[in-house]
Amino acid sequence: MTARQAPANTVPRRALRPRQWALWQRPKRFVAYLIVLELAAIPGFVAAFALAATPTAEDWLGFAILLVGASIHIQLTQRQEERRRNRTRTVLIDLIAVWVFPAVLVLPATLAVLLVALIRLQRWFTARRPVHNFVFSSISHALAAALADLTYVSLGPVDWHTVTALGSLREFGLVLVAAAVYEGVQVLYVGGVLALSMRRPTVRGVLGSKADNTLEAITTGLGVVTAAVLVTLPPAVAIMAVVTVVFNRLAELEQLQDDVVTDPKTGLLNMRGWSEAAQRALNRVWRAGGGLAVLMIDLDHFKWINDTYGHPAGDDAIAAVADALRRVTRPSDIVGRFGGEEFLVLLPDVDGAAARAAAERIRGTVSDLRIATTDKRGRQALIVGRTASLGVAVFPEHARTLDGLLQSADAAVYEAKEGGRDQVRMAGHRSG
Repeated sequence: MTARQAPANTVPRRALRPRQWALWQRPKRFVAYLIVLELAAIPGFVAAFALAATPTAEDWLGFAILLVGASIHIQLTQRQEERRRNRTRTVLIDLIAVWVFPAVLVLPATLAVLLVALIRLQRWFTARRPVHNFVFSSISHALAAALADLTYVSLGPVDWHTVTALGSLREFGLVLVAAAVYEGVQVLYVGGVLALSMRRPTVRGVLGSKADNTLEAITTGLGVVTAAVLVTLPPAVAIMAVVTVVFNRLAELEQLQDDVVTDPKTGLLNMRGWSEAAQRALNRVWRAGGGLAVLMIDLDHFKWINDTYGHPAGDDAIAAVADALRRVTRPSDIVGRFGGEEFLVLLPDVDGAAARAAAERIRGTVSDLRIATTDKRGRQALIVGRTASLGVAVFPEHARTLDGLLQSADAAVYEAKEGGRDQVRMAGHRSG
C-alpha cells in the first residue's frame, strides 16, 4: 500500500536540497505526523534486528533469488506501474508484497528490510513523487516487513521442511498473524497520511476500495506461495516472476475497466456503470418477480454554492453528498452519479412505501450535512442547510423498463422542484 500524490514529469533538482522539499509547504499536522511516525519506526527496526538471526549462506541465496525475481518484475512492469500510479488518486496497491512477504517468512529481518530498500530504490526511478512522500512510503514498507518478521519469529515457527500435515495448520495460523501485522502497519502509516492529505477523508479514500483490499490480500497470498516455493524448490521462483508480471497487467486491466464505469469526482458509478448494473438488477426482477425502485436526487440551488464559494467548494459538496449516499444505502443498492448535481439510487426488493421511506431518509441526511470547504479566498468555510429534491419511480407500477423508470423519476423530481424543493415526490404516471 502506497500513498498517492500528483505525478511530476521529471524528478526535480530540489529533491536533493532538503530545505526546498515540498514537505515544508504541507500543513504542520501533516509534517508532524510524518516525522513522529518516522522516528517511531526506529525502535521497531532496533527490536527486529536485535532478535534477527545472523544470515547464513542459504539465507543470502534466498535473498538473491527474491531480489532477482523482484527486479525482473519491476523492469517488465515499469510502464504499467507508471500508468497505474497516474490514474490512482488515493491508495495504490504496490505488488511488491509478492517478494517482500516471503522474505518476512523465511529470511532474517535484516535481509527482509534490505530487500525492501533495494526494491524501493528501483521504484524511485518510476515513482516520480516528492522525496518526503517516497521516503515515508519506503519506511512504512520496511517497518511492516521488520515488525511482521519480529512477530513471526517470536511465535516460534518450525522448519517448513519438517512440518507435518497437522502441524501445517498451526504454521498457517502464524503466517496469517504475520500477514495481519504486515498489512496493519502499512494501513496505520499510509492511511494516516492519506487522511491528513484529504480535505474530506473517507473510508474508501483512506483504506481503499473493496477491490483494492482484495488485490492486497491476493498479493500477500502470492507472497506466501512464493515463500513455500523458495523453501521447497528455489529455482521454481522464476515461475512466480512470470506470474507477477501477468498479475500486474491484470490489475491494470481491472483498473482500466473500473475507470470506465466510475465517476472520478465521487468514486460512485458513472451513468454508464450505473445503467449497466441497474439493467442487470431489473432483469433479475423480471425473471424472479418482485419490485424495485429508482430514486433520482437533485441538489437544490447548487449553482449558488459555486457562485458563492467557488467551484472547489461545489466539488466538496458533491463529494459530501456521495459519501452520505454510501452511508444511508444498503450494500445491495446501486448508487451512481447521473451528472452535475444529480444522483441515482436503485433499490432492489422494495415496494412504494419502502422506497419513499428511503428517499425521505436521504433527503433528511442531505439537509443535515455540514460540508467543510474553502471559500474563493482559500479561507475555511462551512456549508450547511443545503437541500435536495427527490423523485421516486417504482417497478412495475410506474414503468417496466429502465428508461421508463428514469423518465418517471425525472418527472417526479421536476414536480418536487415546482412544489418548493426539499421534498420527495412519487412518480404519478406510467411510462415505458
